[in-house]
This record gives sequence, C-alpha cells and structure tokens, in this order.
Amino acid sequence: MRYIRADEILPSELLEAIQQYVDGQLIYIPSKEKQEWGSGTASRKYYCERNRKIFLEWKSGVSREELSLSFSLSEKSIQRILRQQRAAEGEENDKQ
Repeated sequence: MRYIRADEILPSELLEAIQQYVDGQLIYIPSKEKQEWGSGTASRKYYCERNRKIFLEWKSGVSREELSLSFSLSEKSIQRILRQQRAAEGEENDKQ
C-alpha cells in the first residue's frame, strides 16, 4: 500500500472535517470490501496443514512439549491448536 496525500485527493471541506479529529497524523482507511484473512496468499492453507499435522502427531502420542519444540511454538499455542482441531473433529474427550 502506498502513501497518498489527503490534500491531493479529498475535497477541502472533508479534509477540514478530518483535521478536527486527526491533524497531521497518519490514519488508515480500510477498504469497503473486507477480504478474509489469507485469501490473497497461501498462508491460510499452510497454517491449516501445519495445525492438522500437529493434531495428528499429538494423536499418535507426541507430547505437547515435544510439539512445541518441533514446531517452534509455545505450549499455549499448541494447546489452542489442539483444542481447535478437536472441536473441528467433533472430539469431546481431552487426551493428555
């Protein structure tokens, strides 16, 4: 995203109204059409596959601590991923 000068594109009345709230500061104006996270890159697919792999390894007996070291994630992150994957799988039993 490139920087655009507001005084070059906005009507002076609108610029003056905006200056009442933010004068001389940078602001972000979001796009009208919200895109889902990861829709423009392969990130979503990568993390889904990684999380599925973590879950399958955990189900095969790998400990949370080992997964944490192996995937360079905190144990809290591993717990969150496992909780989400169990919910997606419809599992209710918490394997420890």
